[in-house]
Amino acid sequence: MARLLVVEDEARLRAYLKRTLEAEGHVVDSAGSGPDAVRRLREGEFDLVVLDLMLPGFDGFEVMQRAFDRRPDQRVLVLSAVMDVATRVRCLQIGAVDFLGKPFATAELVERIRTRLRASPTSVSQRWLHVGEVTLDLERQALSLDGREVPLSHREFMLLGHLMRRAGEVCSRRELLASIWGYADDLGSNVVDATVRRIRSKVPRPVIETVRNVGYAFSAG
Repeated sequence: MARLLVVEDEARLRAYLKRTLEAEGHVVDSAGSGPDAVRRLREGEFDLVVLDLMLPGFDGFEVMQRAFDRRPDQRVLVLSAVMDVATRVRCLQIGAVDFLGKPFATAELVERIRTRLRASPTSVSQRWLHVGEVTLDLERQALSLDGREVPLSHREFMLLGHLMRRAGEVCSRRELLASIWGYADDLGSNVVDATVRRIRSKVPRPVIETVRNVGYAFSAG
């Protein structure tokens, strides 16, 4: 049993999702607007959020940003009729663990939720991750290097943490996409390479090595 938050502005669909997920044994709260969703996220802890993008007040992108600011490991499954590649990629870059388009098959939604709940979120119980001279602050989502704190976005933090935990090994682009974004294909956009470029632009010396035609490796000494 998990505690879920359904964020959907269409009342009949919101009620249907709530009934369906409660029938699966989950405890389900719901919200019909962006501000209502953020309020509920402030008041309670949720194992997963099922989130529409087109919401009154402010949209699902803003809800995700505020959710991750409060809790970096919050799991969000986007359920939206807006299904173009750019929107899907943007959701994944912000931090969503999955994206399902509308109209959807109920059985697929239920199974995707089961899958995402089984996956362990990034652990933040340990405050620091140390590799060589590089330290990752798992609570503040920041990189500490040469006595300087470098703030990271949620995806930058997740990707760098993955590489640091696998220091000395080569991580393929496919592995990183599956682990950090939850997808096995590239969705028409090279989000892994783009995230690596952003990390490199923030760090004064190389910490990520490109392994040609394969992927990346953490290389800080």
